[in-house]
Amino acid sequence: MQHNGRIYLSAPHMSGKEQTYIQEAFDTNWVAPLGPNVDAFETEIAAYAGVAGAVALSSGTAAIHLALELLEVGRGDRVFCSTLTFIASANPILYQGAEPVFIDSEPDTWNMSPEALELALDEAARAGKLPKAVVVVHLYGQSAKMDRISDLCARYEVPIVEDAAESLGSTYRGTKSGSMGQFGIYSFNGNKIITTSGGGMLISNDVQALAKARFLATQARDPALHYQHSVMGYNYRMSNLLAGVGRAQLEVLDERVEARRAIFETYRDAFGNHRGVRFMPELADTRSNRWLTTLTIDKQETGLNIPDLIGELSAHNIEARPVWKPLHLQPLFQGVRYYPHEDGTSTSDRLFEEGVCLPSGSGMNRSEQNRVISIVNEALSTATANV
Repeated sequence: MQHNGRIYLSAPHMSGKEQTYIQEAFDTNWVAPLGPNVDAFETEIAAYAGVAGAVALSSGTAAIHLALELLEVGRGDRVFCSTLTFIASANPILYQGAEPVFIDSEPDTWNMSPEALELALDEAARAGKLPKAVVVVHLYGQSAKMDRISDLCARYEVPIVEDAAESLGSTYRGTKSGSMGQFGIYSFNGNKIITTSGGGMLISNDVQALAKARFLATQARDPALHYQHSVMGYNYRMSNLLAGVGRAQLEVLDERVEARRAIFETYRDAFGNHRGVRFMPELADTRSNRWLTTLTIDKQETGLNIPDLIGELSAHNIEARPVWKPLHLQPLFQGVRYYPHEDGTSTSDRLFEEGVCLPSGSGMNRSEQNRVISIVNEALSTATANV
């Protein structure tokens, strides 16, 4: 890439082996949805995650939707969901006609606060309105406090859907992200740590539920000679061509994790000692894939606000983004019930105001990373001098 070429937040990074699987699909004319690559990709992902099975789908959003359908979430039900996440974590709740309830983050992981979740579950139990599911998001590759969250959900017999869209390749106490709930979901969108250009995966140890997911994802066609349908289905299956891309990408996943973790360390070494700069923590006994390097910059301490920094990077042809806007602040969810981490203190609001995501693609070279570092350091130094 040229010196002034665009540096993206998280560009796709091909291994060079994808064409082998794609060519095989062409040679055998398996270019329609489903086929040997889909079957193999499901088997390989399940083995990697350490679960009984997987279903390859058109998106991570489709995987969340099917998980909620399998848990019989319907009109009038409630589903608890992390608030600091992309809207795809919660839209499927609306697809089902259910009501989302948003749970704040906590400082140690930026993920779902066990304290807020406990309060929400306790209030729901006393009101006789427990949620049908809890959607826990592992943000930017960092695992939530799954032991505490799992214990709370088990106490109230509420199933967990793990939104591991951003955390494939991460581990929590030696267990693969996505494998700890009743269902887990991965995303292979173009910006994820591995990609199929677009796609997702539903994983679980419940093989009967996965068989139903396959049925629902292929238009819920009954086993009849003619086309017969007794229930509503969806067109959610992954194509055999894209599954071939995914298989090649999965082969280099661990390398991609190492590359992104190295990029994180370089950023942290470069400006981690600046006053008011704090990087997203890594919880003890977890290993983040560091999908994106994220940090907070305290304007009071540094004099630098996030929009100005992003604007400065953009002026140098570098893509950076704020941390996700919490869902409880989104116009779509105005008036939805929300439980903060502490009374009167919303951790996710602060992270949104102070947080920034830096370019973190595993294909970045050191020269590109140095460009980012130079501009961030200069912006911090200039702003701090004026405080």
